[in-house]
Amino acid sequence: MNLLLDTHAFLWFIAGDSSLSQSARSAIEDLNNNRYLSVASLWEIAIKVSVEKLELSEPYEVLIPEQLVENRIEPLAISVEHTAMVASMPFHHRDPFDRLIAAQAKIGQLTLVSADAVFNAYEVNRLW
Repeated sequence: MNLLLDTHAFLWFIAGDSSLSQSARSAIEDLNNNRYLSVASLWEIAIKVSVEKLELSEPYEVLIPEQLVENRIEPLAISVEHTAMVASMPFHHRDPFDRLIAAQAKIGQLTLVSADAVFNAYEVNRLW
């Protein structure tokens, strides 16, 4: 299975947070699955750290690359195709990061690991 981790799913996974569902944790831990994290999520995390809305256990530039390598999570680049889809998507979700993540999941036929049920309106395969 090809998984696209929503920002909160990634953060909860690397922190060992019990907010992450057991089925989501099991899918992320399954090494038979390919795991991706959108560059949009990386950007969102960096912004939240910079405005002090998010505190990480280590500096961003240490923790994030380390966790991506350790957990075999590949950054998913943003393409023109992704942004073009965002331009035509209905506003089920107002968050620009989440809209882009939905477009990436839909175009890439990726299973989106997210607690956010609003993604269902975009007809993406969501696991929680």
